[in-house]
Amino acid sequence: MTIPDSSFMMDNGASCLPHPPEEENRIVTDLMNKSESNLKEGNLYYVISNRWFTSWQRYVGQGNGECSTDKQFSDSQQSNVVPSKMADRPGPIDNSDIVLDNNDCESNDLEVRRGLHEGADYVLVPQEAWEKLSDWYKGGPALPRKLILQGVKQHQFNVEVYPLRLNLVDSRDNSESVISLSKKASIRELYETVCAPRGIEYGKARIWDYFNKRKHTELNISNQTLEESNLQINQHIFLEVQADGHCSSQFGMDSTGNELALVPLEPSRSSLTIAGGPTMSNGHSTGYSFNLNRGALTTGCTDIDDRYDSYNSVKKGDRGGLAGLQNLGNTCFMNSAIQCLVHTPPLFEYFLQDYSEEINTENPLGMNGELAIAFGELLRKLWSSGRTTIAPRPFKGKLARFAPQFSGYNQHDSQELLAFLLDGLHEDLNRVKQKPYIETKDSDGRADEEVADECWNYHKARNDSVIVDVCQGQYKSTLVCPVCGKISITFDPFMYLSLPMPSTVTRTMTVTMFYGDGSGLPKPYTVTVPKHGCCKDLSQALGTACCLKGDESLLLAEVYEHGIHRYFENPLEQLVSIKDDEHVVAYRQSKKVTGRIKLEIIHRVQEKQEKFTSENLRGGGRKLFGTPLVTYLGEDALNGADISLAVSRMLSPLRKRYSSLTKAHNSKENGFVSEATNEPLGSYNSQSGPGDQSINNTELEETSSRDMSLQLSLTNGDLSCKPIEKDTLIKSSQLVKAFLDWSDKEHELYDSSYLKDLPEVHKTVFTVKKTRQEAVSLFSCLEAFLTEEPLGPDDMWYCPRCKEHRQATKKLDLWMLPDILVVHLKRFSYSRYLKNKLDTYVNFPIRNLDLSKYVKSKDGKSHVYELYAISNHYGGLGGGHYTAYAKLVDENRWYHFDDGHVAPVDENEIKTSAAYLLFYQRVETGPRAEEGETSQANMDF
Repeated sequence: MTIPDSSFMMDNGASCLPHPPEEENRIVTDLMNKSESNLKEGNLYYVISNRWFTSWQRYVGQGNGECSTDKQFSDSQQSNVVPSKMADRPGPIDNSDIVLDNNDCESNDLEVRRGLHEGADYVLVPQEAWEKLSDWYKGGPALPRKLILQGVKQHQFNVEVYPLRLNLVDSRDNSESVISLSKKASIRELYETVCAPRGIEYGKARIWDYFNKRKHTELNISNQTLEESNLQINQHIFLEVQADGHCSSQFGMDSTGNELALVPLEPSRSSLTIAGGPTMSNGHSTGYSFNLNRGALTTGCTDIDDRYDSYNSVKKGDRGGLAGLQNLGNTCFMNSAIQCLVHTPPLFEYFLQDYSEEINTENPLGMNGELAIAFGELLRKLWSSGRTTIAPRPFKGKLARFAPQFSGYNQHDSQELLAFLLDGLHEDLNRVKQKPYIETKDSDGRADEEVADECWNYHKARNDSVIVDVCQGQYKSTLVCPVCGKISITFDPFMYLSLPMPSTVTRTMTVTMFYGDGSGLPKPYTVTVPKHGCCKDLSQALGTACCLKGDESLLLAEVYEHGIHRYFENPLEQLVSIKDDEHVVAYRQSKKVTGRIKLEIIHRVQEKQEKFTSENLRGGGRKLFGTPLVTYLGEDALNGADISLAVSRMLSPLRKRYSSLTKAHNSKENGFVSEATNEPLGSYNSQSGPGDQSINNTELEETSSRDMSLQLSLTNGDLSCKPIEKDTLIKSSQLVKAFLDWSDKEHELYDSSYLKDLPEVHKTVFTVKKTRQEAVSLFSCLEAFLTEEPLGPDDMWYCPRCKEHRQATKKLDLWMLPDILVVHLKRFSYSRYLKNKLDTYVNFPIRNLDLSKYVKSKDGKSHVYELYAISNHYGGLGGGHYTAYAKLVDENRWYHFDDGHVAPVDENEIKTSAAYLLFYQRVETGPRAEEGETSQANMDF
């Protein structure tokens, strides 16, 4: 009777599996790759619990980089699985941990619990792969989701795991129910979903955008999508059923709850409009709109002067700029960045005026002017609505259309949003309609001023907007080829300064140094090196710390399980290859040694019999201990006496001053004749500095014959070995390895504790969390940013002289600073296996930030800045919360903006470890400032 292989039988009673694990893996992988190469809107994907899917990955052997699937699976998934031989076959597919328990939605699709993250909580597999897995394993429930295409300029495919969930309020009985539809569904489909189950005719029903339970606009039956209608997740819609038929509404309401007159415009396929101007604190609206093609402005005011009076009332309105922004679902990152921008003086002054003539609808890099219009409308509402909280729904809708990465309701990075926003506003407001082609020139030894002006003029010829005027500065970038010495200097524009935290630029490493010539005791050194530096940087730092002489060198090595795991002999090897929990040693050697035969001595000690294992039995019941000793020998032909002398020389600093071995004896061990002596090496001073030669050569040469018979054995790297006799000839080799077996005599003569307790590269137990008193200065962040450093291996520079890519060194300098200086503190660090946030307190000045010494140009401008806004991030990477501090310049007072909540705050409270983005404005000093004050005084007069 044949017993079936258990790997082909399911314990849960499902059908037999037709393929072994590796075949399953191949089939599913091929289907996933096929799906990736044929992306199109409407394709079905299935949501699977990551808990179950990880167990399947273990079973089929996906893990440790072996997973051949690409974009569907995160790094964390691939790194957490183990080979199939260690995993059992999983049971049925189980999605119970990701499905919403109470499914009260009017939809056939089950709801996935909110707040889950792809890669951590669930994975997405294409329909064909799901069908295979479902056939093999059964289980479920099935959670199908469609692939949708989002974005106008930046087309992006996304699987809509979370459809748009709306709360329907029925006016007939005030009952509420949940409607779930795709964001790409049309208003027409919404009507069908609402009316058909309730037996309501189209003509008898009206559905309203009922955001915050206030009527805004009627959702007329059309092919407009729910996303384009600015409907938000979990918001309310209002169903009206009338007996007298359908009646269209003439009035909507803006997001503040005030009635808004709809201004009819001439239909034009290529025109964009700004409608509904800022609503004043008294509830009236300027009601302006304009056609971008004609540049004509039509307002609800009686004449052009009334329009400008309205703008002035916005600028000088009572306590303008104190409106909060409603959180639409994890949109605090957006609210924080927007509050900082709308409180930027040159920007709010610009957008409170008529900027219609500068909107560029022809720029292929822009958003047809729509982003600038949406931002301007939002800014005017914030500055004109008093303290009323604004819901930025129209702006978020535009943002999702042009930047799909910010669609949905997940938390995002306020700096990434700010970067997109500044760039998008610039392109929408670019005064250059047709960008000329300009070929950049090399500096070729010309004066920096000439090259900088040339580069800036080239940049302005293609980029000219209010954003460039006030937010862009210029770097000087210097690249040096490490091979031919070619120097390349370029001048590049920048929009903000992304400053690394010092802890992200440097790292602390602890290395124990041994003396190959026996001139000193082992000693640990702690040095600071560039985090992305190379072994050359570590050697230089150690050489400085230990006062390395010109005729000496250092050999770096990693010690693992009391043996040399690897040598760091390539000076360009990256330090990132050395982990914090590894043990690194340095061997100090003399360059005078002729010949480069490396001698490596590994220590062994006799193990007690009860601890014998199959491994140490091969080594004669001995185990390894301590740190190996390494030195260089100059002879081309070695014998046992040479090895013994070299070992004795290296051990001499460990010699105890007094020993119980006082009786001289003559014995022969391993072919050596030795005499024990009670004379201590009194001439050796354990406190001697590095390199002190307190032990003379005569004493060292006599050590092997007077101290002991060293029990040395040659080895090829494993535990097998053969004893070294005095006259044993050692074949010439670049590396000679030998075991030194320690007996009670050696332990009596030498202090072996110096060979133990090797420190790790970095022991976290000794780290101290920075406090406010131990704050990192903003200037130290800036200096770290401006420090010369080598380019990474993945960022090589093409040297025009060598005609090859080189790992050049790069140096940045500030050449020209903008009026508005945005500083981004790089608190977040990402790698394949690690994501981290630094909560280091950065001490930044509020006033008189003087950057004069960092600016290389002599443009005559002030380089003194004053802080006016901060974007804060609290918490970690998994969630967190964004807020903002902003200063009302007219009041000279700071306010805290926490979504919809706005409250005054003392200036001495705004400096925290949560500061993420710092916004500074140039302060004029000297004659120009005095001239400005005089002009302002004349204007006021």
